[in-house]
Amino acid sequence: MQMHRRFMLGLALLVSCASLPVHAADDPAAIRQALMQAFDKPEARLSVEPVVVVGQHAVAGWAQGERGGRALLYRHGTTWQIAACAGDALKDAKGLREAGVGPADADALGKAIGEAEAKLPAGLRARFASFDGFVRMDPNGQHPPQHKH
Repeated sequence: MQMHRRFMLGLALLVSCASLPVHAADDPAAIRQALMQAFDKPEARLSVEPVVVVGQHAVAGWAQGERGGRALLYRHGTTWQIAACAGDALKDAKGLREAGVGPADADALGKAIGEAEAKLPAGLRARFASFDGFVRMDPNGQHPPQHKH
């Protein structure tokens, strides 16, 4: 009986550890892939760097031609979903909190983004800032239709 309890306890611990979310080293690759699937075009190649992951959120800088921006993504199960695209609104904790990221993760993401982007050329950072506005994305990586007035 005692042996059975130990076995069941060990099995329960093993199963619970196996189901914990893992922040795998391949998260940046999965994030790049999500952005490439949504926005890369043969006539307008997309580059994605840097990719910063904190908790269940990530921010990735992207450039396409002379334009660029930042994408906010969130982990959905084992995949990454694009939540929004913006320019400088997604590079600091205040903007990340306004986008729905919790305070602790927003602070950590903002700091990590600053450190990662500091290593990039100024021209690339300027392209990230060139994105005008804040666009929320649907789960398929599409933005809502733009209304023309």
